[in-house]
Amino acid sequence: MPVPWFLLSLALGRSPMVVSLERLVGLQDAARCSPGLSCHLWDGDVLCLPGSIVSASGPVLVPTRLRTELVLRCYQETDCDLCVRVVVHLAVHGHWEEHEDEGESAGAVGLELEEFRNASLQAQVVLSFQAYPTARCVLLEVQVPAVLVQPGQSVGSVVFDCFEAALGAEVRIWSYTQPRYQKELNLTQQLPDCRGLEVRDTIQSCWALPWLNVSADGDDVCLVLDVSEEQHFGLLLYWNQVQGPIKPRWHRNLTGPQTITLNHTDLVPCLCIQVWPLEPDAVRTNFCPFREDPRAHQNLWHQARLRLLSPQSWQLDAPCSLPAEVVLCWQALGSGPCQPLVPPLPRENVTVNKAQEFPLLKVHPNLCVQQVNSGEKLQLQECLWAESLGSFKDDMLLVETRGPHDNRSLCALEPSGCTPLPSRASTRAARLGQQLLQDLHSGQCLQLWDDDLGALWACPMDKYIHKRWALGWLACLLFAAMLFFLLLLKKDHVKAAASGRSALLLHSADGAGFERLVGALASALCRLPLRVAVDLWSRRELSAQGPLAWFHAQRRQTLQEGGVVVLLFSPGAVALCHEWLQDGAPAPGAHCPHDAFAASLSCVLPDFLQGRAHGRYIGACFDGLLHPDAVPALFRAVPVFSLPSQLPDFLGALQGPGASSPGLLGKRAEQVSRALQPALDNCFLSLGSPREGRGTGHGAEDRT
Repeated sequence: MPVPWFLLSLALGRSPMVVSLERLVGLQDAARCSPGLSCHLWDGDVLCLPGSIVSASGPVLVPTRLRTELVLRCYQETDCDLCVRVVVHLAVHGHWEEHEDEGESAGAVGLELEEFRNASLQAQVVLSFQAYPTARCVLLEVQVPAVLVQPGQSVGSVVFDCFEAALGAEVRIWSYTQPRYQKELNLTQQLPDCRGLEVRDTIQSCWALPWLNVSADGDDVCLVLDVSEEQHFGLLLYWNQVQGPIKPRWHRNLTGPQTITLNHTDLVPCLCIQVWPLEPDAVRTNFCPFREDPRAHQNLWHQARLRLLSPQSWQLDAPCSLPAEVVLCWQALGSGPCQPLVPPLPRENVTVNKAQEFPLLKVHPNLCVQQVNSGEKLQLQECLWAESLGSFKDDMLLVETRGPHDNRSLCALEPSGCTPLPSRASTRAARLGQQLLQDLHSGQCLQLWDDDLGALWACPMDKYIHKRWALGWLACLLFAAMLFFLLLLKKDHVKAAASGRSALLLHSADGAGFERLVGALASALCRLPLRVAVDLWSRRELSAQGPLAWFHAQRRQTLQEGGVVVLLFSPGAVALCHEWLQDGAPAPGAHCPHDAFAASLSCVLPDFLQGRAHGRYIGACFDGLLHPDAVPALFRAVPVFSLPSQLPDFLGALQGPGASSPGLLGKRAEQVSRALQPALDNCFLSLGSPREGRGTGHGAEDRT
């Protein structure tokens, strides 16, 4: 049962969360001071000219803090405007000049003290206000008795009523004195709209705003606008991005009432809604209801993509900002986890949709990029250079650490940790420690990074393969030659293979019975004009290269030759797909080390998410084991066939358009069905559910 989204009522009426505002009657601006101060507001506005900072010869009054309050300026009971009240706190800056003339008479000093008690400090305080398209400056004269003056101490505050502003506007306020003795104070504030204030009955522009509800409809989200049939309004969906302007996604001028359905996969935290009546100078209401929704954050990670811009620069493409860090890691040849290079390389905060640089001298196919969220959970991993530089290499990464007084240490990065060189440990790097050090000193290693903290080196390991494997490789070569000779004897099979299309079969390791079924399908397809690759026939390469590297190489070769990748869906494969789609990459070691299907999902999913799967992939499942509707919706963007009942269509999709006539396809489908049926029946027997009355397709017809 899907988790319901939420019911968020955004009706613009009364609510216990809205704010009730003080009312001011009349059009005149006003000023008042705290006890002990006297103030006067100049008539009319003044020019906004801060001028340069000057030095004070004695104590002066200066603004120290700005504060704002929202009030209503009302002309009638139901005709008010939003207004910004500004409170300026003042303090004394500077000291009285001290007399250095020791011969000055006591009478003169006493006279000055008497004048000081009767004097006062005066200041002209300017308030500058900007809220597009309005700009104003007002001048306040403030006096404080000198007897209350304590240098560095606050003397009170002055209040100005008030600057009118539009609902939802961004306002900026500055305060300084004339002449100016210090840097001006400034304050920026986003004013609320009609939803956040108790103004629906007093501000006329809020009367006609649409009422909007956001509610759940299964996995989808509905925007329900409850307005009269005669009211016209505008609706805009946009991404409220921190970097740069908003990015519109959908805009319509509508007539109410309306119900608009959004797919849950389109929801991200920065998706916001703007709604306004189609009237002159109408107030636009903005709200972003999905900021805290966990599924919206999950969708954001699914849509994020790391992209290589140049050999040493990259960019994270995402609709919203991501609270995450990125780090380089080293993916050794095999199926082990990618090992973060921290230290010595530092983590960096991610700025989405902006080019960023790697601190590298050279790049390497084994270098990958990991992105972790604020909870230290791995969310994204891309081996950006694997496509351009080829598959992973059997290289050893040497990490050099530099300390004070030219202290240096060297270790080799292995799955068990970083092994010091030289070392007496029993690891691969320890056994070849002296040879690796010689390679490093003779310049045979590639330097990837270098700075004051250390360096990284990639040293090739191909030449250190044990000689005892030579006879084994020779035997393999002889076996391959004999196999090739036998294939040459079957001329008609060779012609078919030479002219056929390439097909890469991917399946989940669902047990021995299912693997025999996949093997029977692959063998039957090989008898047709098809060149078939499947991991069952490549166990040695899988062990040597690892599932991910093996899949990279096979997929690249298949697609370069114009072939197709076949996804064989089973209950285990569907579970793996759901695990990826819901939680991201599964935990390392959670699946069979030879499971190419699990390893391939990191590359297959981006093709489907970015719309590149059509023409490259097709899907298939077996009658009685899995219904095509059980395949995740994302993968049903390409044809999914049920075998053997849909074998003719499946073979037609494999061979491409115009490959064979319908009659020939039917004959070939009968051959494949006869070869497939025993393995399918045995698979049901191994699962403990004998296949009875399920015969469909050509295999069923042959038995009648």
